[in-house]
Amino acid sequence: MRKPRDFDAELKALEDKARELKTRKVQQLGDLVIATGADQLSTDELAGALVALAETKDTAKREAWAKRGAMFFESGSRRTAPASQRNSRGAPAQQGGPQSPASGTGSQ
Repeated sequence: MRKPRDFDAELKALEDKARELKTRKVQQLGDLVIATGADQLSTDELAGALVALAETKDTAKREAWAKRGAMFFESGSRRTAPASQRNSRGAPAQQGGPQSPASGTGSQ
């Protein structure tokens, strides 16, 4: 006779795995923001830039941004946050308070 499946345990395991993947994704996005220097932007500036990027349908612009991003990762110019500024639990390091905008940033 077959052993009955414990659907509750399987569902809990899947939920735990989904939560772990989401946490890892949030951590990686936070690391990316820090590595690019975008952590110097205010929350509103960063959100606005990301919304503009997501809404852009211009294929040439998107390809140029993708190429620039690939070059960023290929170069060794990534910034890393000091250990004191890292949050190992995946929560944002800054809570969206006012920060000074990064100088020299232009819209692309």
